[in-house]
Amino acid sequence: MTEIYLKKYADFFEEALNTFYSEKNTSYKVVLDAMSYSLRLGGKRVRPYLLRQFYSLCGGENNFSINFEVAIESIHTYSLIHDDLPCMDDDDMRRGKPSCHKKYGEAYALLAGDGLLTEAFGIAAKTENINSELVVKALAVLSELSGVNGMIGGQTIDLLSEGKTVGEEVLREICSLKTGALIKAACTIGCILANASEKEISAATKFAECLGLAFQIEDDILDCIGDEQKLGKPIHSDEDNNKSTFVTVFGIEECKEKVDTLTQQAKDALNIFGSKADNLKALADFLCNRDY
Repeated sequence: MTEIYLKKYADFFEEALNTFYSEKNTSYKVVLDAMSYSLRLGGKRVRPYLLRQFYSLCGGENNFSINFEVAIESIHTYSLIHDDLPCMDDDDMRRGKPSCHKKYGEAYALLAGDGLLTEAFGIAAKTENINSELVVKALAVLSELSGVNGMIGGQTIDLLSEGKTVGEEVLREICSLKTGALIKAACTIGCILANASEKEISAATKFAECLGLAFQIEDDILDCIGDEQKLGKPIHSDEDNNKSTFVTVFGIEECKEKVDTLTQQAKDALNIFGSKADNLKALADFLCNRDY
């Protein structure tokens, strides 16, 4: 059922993108095409879906969170474009299709990522029908968790750790920032836009932290034993890049146990919401037991 809900939301989201990223015939069209190409490669749209779910859970009304949903997916997409570049993870495929730099070249891929990041904040800032103080607060969270103290910081530590053997503490820091920070942003921003209580925001934050770590460990597992056709990219990329992962430190079976434990902790964090959070608990189970 969760997969059906995600698919339904993904279809809605694709249509929403047309409002924010319409085609323009300009002299710099190539970079707009590169942005659109990567943004429309598909994916589960987990981050905007989480944002919308927490916005609704905390009493948010109508479609007012859509600007931030598009913004957070724009930032996620920019991070993937840059992550695939030869100077980073050097991946030629993304979701079963050529990576942005393989289709448009490295220079335009770099600019496409820059464009998506910049556009994201402009789109979020134009949010309507939500108190402006809440929008500013949400923008600050988005900036913090996608910036050097969040996702970029995690990517930096990840690069610094290449070719080295690192332990659980460093791996947790990488995961909490590189993967977890944007998931945390989605969950907390949804709450903020709905003017949630501090107790509700704290619960969403705990959920996001556990989910983000479980999500990354599952990614590490799939990079070792996943199906390339389902993943849409080659496996063993971490091994090829000589990276320490949870799998290299703990092995497959212990990693599976960690995923189960973290997923349960994520679900327990939402108990304050009662049965209203059942769909989010089901989402956590789905994401942390996925095969793609």
